[in-house]
Amino acid sequence: MDQKKKGDKMIVTNIDAVPGKNIVEHYGIVQGSTVRAKHVGVDCIAGCQNTFGGELKGYSTLLEESRKEAITRMEQQAGHLGANAVINVRFGTSTITQGASEILAYGTAVKVE
Repeated sequence: MDQKKKGDKMIVTNIDAVPGKNIVEHYGIVQGSTVRAKHVGVDCIAGCQNTFGGELKGYSTLLEESRKEAITRMEQQAGHLGANAVINVRFGTSTITQGASEILAYGTAVKVE
């Protein structure tokens, strides 16, 4: 299998095709995940924020970083298969233990031209 060249941009989309491109190879499901734990400092701030209302920015940042890491790992797996795109991308979350959650990104690895 020919692997994706370093520096090539992986196309990632939540729809079932890449507009203007044809799917020429199908590699199957790929996934990437990360498990993150809450930070005590963030918990203290979140507790106060919960009382007074507003966005829990510490958690928003943690989730954004987690999603990016999960996508990066999914892209790497797709690249190892020779794909240059991942379609039908979805996210899932699950609690691993008290204070720690998994963020999962998954989709279908394909080659498009």
